[in-house]
Amino acid sequence: MKKIIAFDCDSTLSAIEGVDELARLAGPDVFRQVADLTNQAMNGEIPIEEIFGRRLDLIKPTRQQCEAIGKMYLDEIEPTARETMAALKADGWESLIISGGFAPCIEPLAKDLGIEQIEAVPLHFDVAGSYLGFDKDYPTTRDGGKPDIISSIRKNQSPDIIVMVGDGVSDLETTPVVDHFIGFLRYAERKKVVADCMHRVKSLRQILKITGGL
Repeated sequence: MKKIIAFDCDSTLSAIEGVDELARLAGPDVFRQVADLTNQAMNGEIPIEEIFGRRLDLIKPTRQQCEAIGKMYLDEIEPTARETMAALKADGWESLIISGGFAPCIEPLAKDLGIEQIEAVPLHFDVAGSYLGFDKDYPTTRDGGKPDIISSIRKNQSPDIIVMVGDGVSDLETTPVVDHFIGFLRYAERKKVVADCMHRVKSLRQILKITGGL
């Protein structure tokens, strides 16, 4: 039996919102603007595609800054993440990350957790590490991107069951195409997610009670 469980990254596998922390490095004014845009998108108030490029144009993250955020993800890792990933693997689950965050920031966390498949937005840098842009065609730069990735996984990997875990509306959007959606509420309790999710947990360890019965 092939079992896949997909995790959001920000405010799920780690306490931080990577894009907000990148913005913090760019200064308080940029941070305020970016944090406001992030919250509006995660709460479902505006489409993610309306704010994705705007945030990056404000931040202009360097490769070095992305490396710093990668370390921060690890410093702020969810307390039960490592044991949960190990237990899921032992129970035959394949874990992956589906994120609207940035691949170069998330890769160290994924490696630490033993997660090989990362679906996150690629960034482009010049030889000096300065920001050049992002992959505008990547699915998670827009609303509906995470369901599209799940649908592709179903088609290409033919799992018997897929579970999605996350805190945002973009994660909740996967509900029609997954077998179970688990709302992760440790770091953020977004009204729409709380109201509409199948399951609610505040610790990754609690997921094991759900997956163990599937």
